[in-house]
Amino acid sequence: MVNTTAAMVSGGGKGGVLPLASLNHISIVCRSVEESLDFYMNVLGFTPIRRPGSFDFDGAWLFNYGIGIHLLQSEHPESLPAKKEINPKDNHISFQCESMVAVERRLKELGIPYIQRCVEEDGIYVDQIFFHDPDGFMIEICNCDKLPVVPLADQTFAMAACKRAASVKQQQLPMPDCQWRK
Repeated sequence: MVNTTAAMVSGGGKGGVLPLASLNHISIVCRSVEESLDFYMNVLGFTPIRRPGSFDFDGAWLFNYGIGIHLLQSEHPESLPAKKEINPKDNHISFQCESMVAVERRLKELGIPYIQRCVEEDGIYVDQIFFHDPDGFMIEICNCDKLPVVPLADQTFAMAACKRAASVKQQQLPMPDCQWRK
């Protein structure tokens, strides 16, 4: 179903916004499609699906949780940058989960390095775990559904809020007690 409400309401630019329906997939360039396929299947629970045979490059398609992941074999895997630092402000994809405790336990069992964060907004605590896939692409697991989605009044205000947030120096505050670590 196409989100025509956004297109009609926005009026941003000539003709409004693009008439999009949903996110279909993300693509990840890999050093090794086989290694990444193993990770996305056995760590994140994705299922391989048929990929068009007309492609003239190696890759794999996976699907679960209403989203596709397209793994693309790099033509020059040695040139892909290696990421070691886990930085929550890096590009990433985020997945909701039912049990942060179970996620943390499984990452420990698998020996996958991760960091934890806890965000508080108006007394609502959101727990986050960040880690990398085999190619250094950031994965976030969270219980972000606790936060309500509250639209800003208009796009002008939204841009001002983004600029303000970027210009404010963050204070070092003690990390709130995350509920799932108790």
